[in-house]
Amino acid sequence: MDNDVSAGNTTTTVVGRLALGITLLAFGLGYTNVIDGVSASDTVSLAHYVGGVALFVAGLLAFRDRDNATGTAFSALGALWFTWAVSAGNQMSANAAGLFLLLFALVALSLTLAGGDMLGQGMHGLLFLAMLLLAVASFADSSSLTKVGGWVAVAAGAVAWYSATAALAHWPTVLPRRAAGRGVTATG
Repeated sequence: MDNDVSAGNTTTTVVGRLALGITLLAFGLGYTNVIDGVSASDTVSLAHYVGGVALFVAGLLAFRDRDNATGTAFSALGALWFTWAVSAGNQMSANAAGLFLLLFALVALSLTLAGGDMLGQGMHGLLFLAMLLLAVASFADSSSLTKVGGWVAVAAGAVAWYSATAALAHWPTVLPRRAAGRGVTATG
């Protein structure tokens, strides 16, 4: 994607960010326990097909369009969501689950540091923080930290959803910048 082009100007980016947004919103809300009777395990099918398969396919389509950054992000995240979904419900230790979430966080950190548009970096940064918090919560067996991680995942999902919707609806995707020296006066 051209650096001068705002987020979501390609169909692949919009579809991928919608898929990631929906997955993160459901996944995060499942960990917050804010909806009675809905837990993270209830989001497995959504994570499997929308977060896993749809994101992976969006990544492959981005590679076809020679958008290597988007292709890498969506393919990697799709593979991770697919792996999370197919392993959910299997007997594994809290430390093994924490390690998976920590590795997921490292991928998100790489995507954050890779650059790109502001909304994409914010989305990946929040995803990193959510997965890091959930990993630490798993290692420490902390339900309160799990809820915090869930809320950060919800925030990441909201940013992903907004960036995709903004591209479709032609909403702002960058913050306006003030010209240097304008609007700031010195009093002396």
